[in-house]
Amino acid sequence: MKKIVLASRNRKKARELQEILNGLPYEIVTLEAFPDCPEVIEDGETFEANSAKKAAEVSAFTGLWAVADDSGIAVDALGGEPGVYSARYGDKETDEERNEHLLENLQGVPDDERTGRFVCCASLYGEGKLLYQVTETVEGRILHAERGEGGFGYDPLFLPDGFEVTTAEMTPEQKHQISHRGKALRKVKEFLESLEPHE
Repeated sequence: MKKIVLASRNRKKARELQEILNGLPYEIVTLEAFPDCPEVIEDGETFEANSAKKAAEVSAFTGLWAVADDSGIAVDALGGEPGVYSARYGDKETDEERNEHLLENLQGVPDDERTGRFVCCASLYGEGKLLYQVTETVEGRILHAERGEGGFGYDPLFLPDGFEVTTAEMTPEQKHQISHRGKALRKVKEFLESLEPHE
């Protein structure tokens, strides 16, 4: 069975990717199987550039097809920030510190202006080329305080449109159904399923 490697060292993200891609006729492995794989420098100005770069470099190192995603949150009242810098927003080290930093920057912004979206670009790279790329979003708004213990990143602050619970209060299955990453990875999965089976 052909192997596909997930180009992420974030264990929570890798687990989400595995859950969403579950059921494919491929063996899905993580970067834990390749401890010597160098860290990819995410210096692109778009989610698409970073996603493609991660997939390309991990594919080149491992010799396998690689799936990478680059994702983040874009807040309208902050001109789209933190965007591609979501994972290192304000040079903070932890999710909690980044969430706190976001809330500080949104102080005084009323509910109806706290709109934003999660963005995910997923890329599949193999055979020396970009095989497939897709970008998906989920709209919502940023709360004034964290709610929920699930998920990671900005999930405790994000209330998706049409829901009364944050993405951190959802079960993994509920979150995958509506999330930016869930929508993008399902399209990657559909693309892989459309290919001829690989031994």
